[in-house]
Amino acid sequence: MTQPSLPQGTRDFGPEVVRKRNYILNTIRTVFESYGFQPLETPALENLETLMGKYGEEGDKLIFKILNNGLDNPAKHEQARKDFENILQGKNSKGITERALKYDLTIPFARFVAMNHKQLIFPFKRYQIQPVWRADRPQKGRYREFYQCDADVVGSRSLLHELELANIYHDVFSLLGIRNYELRINHRKILSALAEQCGGAEKMNDIAITIDKLDKIGLEKVKEELNKKGFTRQQTTVIENYLSVSGTNAEKLSKIKSLLNDTDNMTKGVEELEYLDGGTRLVIDLTLARGLNYYTGIIFEVKAKDVNIGSIGGGGRYDDLTGLFGVPDIPGTGISFGVDRIYDVMEELDLFPESLQISTQVLFFNLGDEESKVSFSLMQQLRHRGVRCELYHENSKFDKQFKYAERKKIPFIIIIGSKEIEENTCTIKNISTGEQETISQNEMASSYQF
Repeated sequence: MTQPSLPQGTRDFGPEVVRKRNYILNTIRTVFESYGFQPLETPALENLETLMGKYGEEGDKLIFKILNNGLDNPAKHEQARKDFENILQGKNSKGITERALKYDLTIPFARFVAMNHKQLIFPFKRYQIQPVWRADRPQKGRYREFYQCDADVVGSRSLLHELELANIYHDVFSLLGIRNYELRINHRKILSALAEQCGGAEKMNDIAITIDKLDKIGLEKVKEELNKKGFTRQQTTVIENYLSVSGTNAEKLSKIKSLLNDTDNMTKGVEELEYLDGGTRLVIDLTLARGLNYYTGIIFEVKAKDVNIGSIGGGGRYDDLTGLFGVPDIPGTGISFGVDRIYDVMEELDLFPESLQISTQVLFFNLGDEESKVSFSLMQQLRHRGVRCELYHENSKFDKQFKYAERKKIPFIIIIGSKEIEENTCTIKNISTGEQETISQNEMASSYQF
């Protein structure tokens, strides 16, 4: 018999893990709503044409494509073979696949806005918490199915939104206890100015995608890739000098003004970074590129400094994302939280509250049929008060019921036997302190604080 298993890069989540994940998600959701963001959900599936070409060449390779139904139909076999030949040549074929699992939440959101822009009130602020899928190589902190938590504002070019998004990061990480983090920012227009100085604006994506790998492969490998992509030695030297800029935020911007030509892109990028400089924990990082085609302005990336885990959040401005779907001139900006990596950070730093694992607050011991009936009635009254409780499922020895409570970390037990029924009382024991008291059943059900 084949042993059950999971697809590589996916996971089951047991009760303890789900409680911790919900703690993260509920914290993020609460902060989003405090800033006026509204919830939104989009389907797991998108039409393939909605996704392809939006994430750059590297991103497109990671989209999970779904086979069409009916390929087993003998009448379609010959056409299917031809379609598969196209796929083997690196082309897409609607005869084989027309749909895909969504790669992120941003492009589906842009599609939603394009389809509904006449009904939306702008600026439209939405948050979205859903799983996404990427055909990536699984490793620590990187999965093929994972949750994203996004907050986006569309319909406004005001930098006030970037300021709010930076503060959302700060509020969430403060509440979660991740205090030693770094929120790095850069501007795509500065990267555009760099590209203009190194052969033209069309070089922008090559530069962004390559320097985005700097942390992973190092400067020498970045230079090698630039050479392979056709950059001259002089152009590579300009990029190397750019990547070597250091100092305070103000010093970095001053050096950039000297290094790059005084173009509209450079001026605009520096001005907007200066506007945000001094905000919550912001560090200008000129090596930050976020190699996705749709970013046009300020870009963000967050890292926890106490652990060796990749970015735990990121985002940026995209001033014409809906133009990809035939609805131009709807600017937007947004950020994303990497829930799975945030979980790993909090686990490594032991930041989850112990109280998260208390699912049941009160266990009623089962001492027989009559006693159970009384206990069940009182238990329902507690549940209506919001107290989480349960009745042990069978009449067993005290020791067995005690061990059940201890293993489930239930802090209180209630004992109602024949004597307690006769006297209309109950015995309450605090397992952690060992303290025990007997009170009336009415007082316990109506007002006792567990």
